[in-house]
Amino acid sequence: MSTKTQQGGTVTRRCSCRNPGTGKNWGSSCPKLSNRRHGTWSVRHELVNRPDGTRREYRRSGFASSTDATKELGKVRALLALPDADDLEELLAISDMLEACAAGKDALPDYDATRERLQAGQPLNARTLVAEWLDEWLGGKKSLRIGGYKRYEVDIRVHLKPHLGEVRLDKLAVRDLNRMFDAINERNIEIQEQNAQRRAALGELDEIPWKGRENRARRKALKAAIAAMPPFRRVTSVNTQHHIRDTLRAALNVAIGQRILPSGYNAAEHVELLPGSKPKALLWTDERIAEWKRTGVRPSPVMVWTPEQLGTFLDHILGHRLEAMWRLLAFRGVRRGEGCAPRWTDFSAKNRSLTIATQLVQDGWDVHEGLPKTNSGVRVVALDTETVESVEARRLIQEAEKATWGTAWQDTGRIFTEEDGSLLHPGKISDLFDRLVAEAGLPPIRLHDLRHGAATLMLAADVDIKVVSETLGHSDTRITRDIYQSVLDDLAREAAEAVVKLVPRAPQAIRSVIAQRAARTVSPIGSAPDCTCACSCGAAQGALSA
Repeated sequence: MSTKTQQGGTVTRRCSCRNPGTGKNWGSSCPKLSNRRHGTWSVRHELVNRPDGTRREYRRSGFASSTDATKELGKVRALLALPDADDLEELLAISDMLEACAAGKDALPDYDATRERLQAGQPLNARTLVAEWLDEWLGGKKSLRIGGYKRYEVDIRVHLKPHLGEVRLDKLAVRDLNRMFDAINERNIEIQEQNAQRRAALGELDEIPWKGRENRARRKALKAAIAAMPPFRRVTSVNTQHHIRDTLRAALNVAIGQRILPSGYNAAEHVELLPGSKPKALLWTDERIAEWKRTGVRPSPVMVWTPEQLGTFLDHILGHRLEAMWRLLAFRGVRRGEGCAPRWTDFSAKNRSLTIATQLVQDGWDVHEGLPKTNSGVRVVALDTETVESVEARRLIQEAEKATWGTAWQDTGRIFTEEDGSLLHPGKISDLFDRLVAEAGLPPIRLHDLRHGAATLMLAADVDIKVVSETLGHSDTRITRDIYQSVLDDLAREAAEAVVKLVPRAPQAIRSVIAQRAARTVSPIGSAPDCTCACSCGAAQGALSA
């Protein structure tokens, strides 16, 4: 064994060779120690005594060379030098960390990261798992609205915890996230295959006749097989995967901000995913309606009625007890929860306005009252005269309903309620809207698409996009442009047609002659056009010059 004493510690070389005569270790008398590559190196360094006064050391062995051992000892000395010499609390914290690293045979922590944690008062021996930190982070999100909290909670419970929960937070790397998303995509393929099998089995079941003993036996066996299959499930879309990554990135940024993780590195920021895409709003044109009727497939998840189609819907719901709410959704673009929630105190007939200050949020099937989706969602919406009159008519309807229900009436102070005065359920309103659309014989749209239709109407009426954005409660006009760019393109094409119609055109007879001439002049390159008429070309030219 050979020992090198350095400032604040020792570096020692030893081997496991034994004396064949005695069976004991050779120790420092091993004849092979003259070879510097023989044996292994170890380090030892004194640490601050434990609080009870007992001594302790940092010990680690197995280094292949003196250089490696010396480098390790240098790291230990650097870490011990971080606290001030008279700061016993920090000295104890560093010594505890080094003792734990030696006992667990863990690599020494990064110097800069340890310094940041020490300055921030964070635990130095933290072995926090990703699952533990995600729970702590989500629990600290005090200002989250119910919808936002639910999205984060689902991402964490369904995806992040199962795939990353047991990984140490400070060890989380891009490769861990890549493995998670690879597993999600593999699961997507499995779900698609199982959905296809179930769909095929249900199709086969529909084709088996009901009559006959053999057919009944086949149906029974097939039903049992279908019951044993996994139910229909949704795949985790690319857009959802982006949201999962954003959730993890937000949680890691807070860990970095609190100096739990080293600054400047967030593994979620370095994961590459397929680009996500948001569905574009499309108008229900005659061609799209015909294709939908033929295939049963909507051209886009987000469809918008034309003004004529919206007029048909409004005519159909004329006199409906919630007519004023439908008008708010159709003309002012309020969200579903906002349309269900306004109070009488939010309405001003004199100013012809409605303050959007609250909304009803559906959580599962439960309904809670909360703030609008974003801070910019709290806004004052101007109302047209007809909508004001419709709201006033709603007041009379509500007074009649209150008289009918008597003591069973629930005074919620809302403009739009159930017949007994209780809160409207947003989910039931969506179902009611679907029934009304079907009754009116209109192409289907979602209730939320009335909001898109309202934006389309305002844009078609040349309302400034900033006003449109404020009315919808968007935080930025760019959001409005991104969502409705495809609708704006449709409107631009309609405008182009309108401009062409303003230009006087030649009589039909002359246009026919021009078309004939164009057809005759189509010939191979280098050949002269063939003309079989005597004077029609000249007549056409004369007509054009005239």
